[in-house]
Amino acid sequence: MTERAVERDERTVVVENASYRWAYIFLTYGLLVIVTCRGLAYEESNWDLMGLVIAGGLVATVYQAAHKVLSRRFVWVGLATMLLAAVVGAAIALGLVHLR
Repeated sequence: MTERAVERDERTVVVENASYRWAYIFLTYGLLVIVTCRGLAYEESNWDLMGLVIAGGLVATVYQAAHKVLSRRFVWVGLATMLLAAVVGAAIALGLVHLR
């Protein structure tokens, strides 16, 4: 029997997944800050970067749904968030809310 070192175990996978989580959070909030600066300070269009934020969340959600790891609470909170975002977006688009 040969003695080989274990290169990957459960702890390694947990640490890797935690690092991916932190990287995802950092990138997402970084993009949101850039979107805010581009929109408010420079009055530039920011849909390209917002598309990246939305697509990143969508990819993770679809992957988790395909592997059946989403909870009912996650689904309800996600739906409530989308509804609230749609209402706020419609209010801004209709001019009911003035940001300046």
